[in-house]
Parts: sequence; structure tokens; C-alpha cells
Amino acid sequence: MNIAIVKLSSLGDVIHAMPVLGALRAARPEARLTWIVELRESAILRDHPELDAVIPVDTRRWRGMLLSPRGLGRVASDLRELRGRMRRARFDVAIDLQGLIKSGLLTALTGAPLRIGFAATRCWEPLNALFTNRRVRPPAGARHVIDQYQALLAPLGVGAGAVSFRIPTSAAAEARMDEFFAAQGLTPRDHVVALCPGARRPNKRWPVHHFRTLADRLSGDTGARALVVWGPGERDLARGIATGLWSRPVLAPPTDLDELGALLRRCSVLIAGDTGPLHLAAAVGTPAVGLFGPTPAERNRPWGPRGRGLQSPDGLMASIAPDAVLDTAVEFL
Repeated sequence: MNIAIVKLSSLGDVIHAMPVLGALRAARPEARLTWIVELRESAILRDHPELDAVIPVDTRRWRGMLLSPRGLGRVASDLRELRGRMRRARFDVAIDLQGLIKSGLLTALTGAPLRIGFAATRCWEPLNALFTNRRVRPPAGARHVIDQYQALLAPLGVGAGAVSFRIPTSAAAEARMDEFFAAQGLTPRDHVVALCPGARRPNKRWPVHHFRTLADRLSGDTGARALVVWGPGERDLARGIATGLWSRPVLAPPTDLDELGALLRRCSVLIAGDTGPLHLAAAVGTPAVGLFGPTPAERNRPWGPRGRGLQSPDGLMASIAPDAVLDTAVEFL
């Protein structure tokens, strides 16, 4: 059996979809498994032991090219090439875990006779259901997104497997993070709490002044040192937390995905909104406290017994009190 998994983005969602891969490999050890994923997120699947192939696509670049005739022609050419590659792969099954129109189009491009996806009422974009021919409504008990993804395996007679993540490691990235921690005077004996203020959507960001209060409270109440983590375009946001506090939070260096994973492995706990580093921390085994406003903690919280999700009472991130976050972090310190 030749199976395509379609889960394009974002980082946290791709991590949450990894248990589908593990369940398929355990139930169908002879199957050929391919993952279709956005170019930016494809690094998290590098050398994954349960994957036979990765097909990266760059729909973000395509979207920016559609406004010019020349760009439109280039996108059409890329899609023809992609379709040819998929048809040569001769997929038997495609599983669309994304539920968007673009993921549905890519699922259709696979040419797989069996195309599994969510029922229209469970898709982010209901028109996605036009591109699948076996539609699944997850059971009411499937509250977490990982359980919902695994429900799509039912048409193949595959049950939910043990949840596991295989996150790539890089010896060079591990060495760079060892050097950075040593340069900051941080040792394995220290409690280091990573604070991640960024999020793609502004309404998923916890206020900077709350992070500043938390950083000082962590140091004063527990002796922990705050380490502020940031991604592309977030340096100034991170500096707004790390600058001018008596507790002297450490500003993390710029990191690629390998370095971010290495950094999080060295932390005692991560505190973040509903964003990729939150779920990466849980996947590498670091305790994680997720702060949820507009998105449901029940569905998206960090997976596992060392993950917590704090839900805002009114959907606003500012309504999550620093004291509540501190109390939760202390559980892991």
C-alpha cells in the first residue's frame, strides 16, 4: 500500500500529526509512506525513520506569484511538475489532515483512488470535502487534535496507536546550544524557564508586561532564570521582555529548527501561547505550559502528562493572570 499524508503546516500542526505516521507504520509495516508538507515545515520531518519520502511544496510562494501573468505561469508549471511526480508515485491512499481547499487540491493531485478527509462540517474550509471520497467525523470523545487526526485512520482499519514524536537532532546544533548556555553561565543544574512571546496571530500573544512580571516572579520565588525565545520578526518583542528587569532574563540567540529543539531540550519548562515552539517543546520531552485565548486548550494543549493548557475565561490572552501561570510552572520546577 502506497499512502500519502497531506499535512502542510504549521509547525505545531505537523508535530501533532506525527502520531498518525507512527500508527500507520505500526499497523502497515510494509506500506510506503510519503508526507506532503510545506517547504518551511519540511525540516521537522528530515530523516524521520517512519517515512519513506517527503514531498515539499511552497504554497506560500505560489500565493505571492498569482498576481502577475509570469508568476501565474510559473505556478502552473510547478503544479504540472508536482502532479507528474505524484502520479509516478502511484498512491493508493491519500489522507488529508489539513481540511483546507489547498490541501484538498493537493490531495486530488495525488490521483489516489481512496482520498480520506474530514466531513465538511469538521473542515476549516468546508469545500475541502469536494476533494475527498471518504469523509470521517471524529467521535465526540476525540477532544484533542491528535485524537481527531488519528480518527482519519479508521477507513483503513487502523486504530489509534501510542503517541510518539520523532524530532530530528543535529550534533552541530546541540554543540552550539551547549556553547550558548555555557557563555550565559547556565549549567544543567539551573532551572531555566523558556518564555516564548511570539505567535503568528496577535490575538494569541500573551502581553509583554505579563511576561515581564512572570520573569521577575520566577527568579524571586523559585530562583529560576528566564530565557526569552524568539523567531523571525520577533526580536524586538523578545527584547521588550528581556531588557530592564532586575532578574536579567537571557535573550536567546537566533535559531533554526534544529537549534530551537536543542535549546528547548535544555530548559526546565517552556511557557508560550498556542504556537509551534510550545508543541515542539512537548515533543522533545520538555514540560510545557500553553496559554490559550481564542483557541481551545482542550483541543490544542501540549500533549502528554507534562503538558498543561491554561484557558482564558473570556477568550482574551490578557485575562490569563501571571500568578496562575507561575503556579503551573512551579509544578515542573
